[in-house]
Amino acid sequence: MARQLIAGNWKMNGLLADATALAGALAERVGAGNAAENGPSCDWLICPPAALLYPVAQAIAGSALALGGQDCHTTAAGAHTGDTSPALLADLGCRYVIVGHSERRSDHGEDDATVKAKAESAIAAGLTPIVCVGETRAERDAGRALAVIERQVRGSLPLVGDLVVAYEPVWAIGTGLTATAADVAEVHAAIHQLLQTLLGAARGDETLILYGGSVKPSNAAELLAVPHVGGALVGGASLQADDFWAIGTAAS
Repeated sequence: MARQLIAGNWKMNGLLADATALAGALAERVGAGNAAENGPSCDWLICPPAALLYPVAQAIAGSALALGGQDCHTTAAGAHTGDTSPALLADLGCRYVIVGHSERRSDHGEDDATVKAKAESAIAAGLTPIVCVGETRAERDAGRALAVIERQVRGSLPLVGDLVVAYEPVWAIGTGLTATAADVAEVHAAIHQLLQTLLGAARGDETLILYGGSVKPSNAAELLAVPHVGGALVGGASLQADDFWAIGTAAS
């Protein structure tokens, strides 16, 4: 079984001094080898705002703490003011990039086709995209959660290249609400089965499915123990070194 991935999405938070201090503190805890004797036996990732990627990369240099971007463009370069090239992310030392987060889908109108194009562009640049899917409260209340997620998975995922899927119920992001273990089990089992159909049995089994949505130290152990949960995509709790580390200690 693959090691679980504990990923921190810092969103639009942090200034230079506190971002580098947090990154340095985490890098020191993770250590160079990220082995069990250094703490939790999981893989670690932080995704700071784009403007902070270079100083954070310097702060974590030599550690096993991976770096990721929060978004990328569908192309490697060009006249796209304000966007971030996946090639630039890779050049700065990123190994991952989040695409299709619900905040991008809602705030910037990104649809499944756009998310898929971004994921393909990320893969072409040597990055592993973390493709986010998730339903709204209205969609869940209407009994459409699984149908919505299936549509997003089918429409957003490239069929070639390494990738990670993140299930983040929209109604649980930054609200303090958390899906129950039973809710998470149902959705992750459905995504796992769909990945096997789309990618083949072997790749479907190997593809990590992260859970995100108000993950915190108090609920991490229960959520990370759910079948087919391959780690966590952590928002607010990733901005505190102690909280983020505590979530990692629950990884299996």
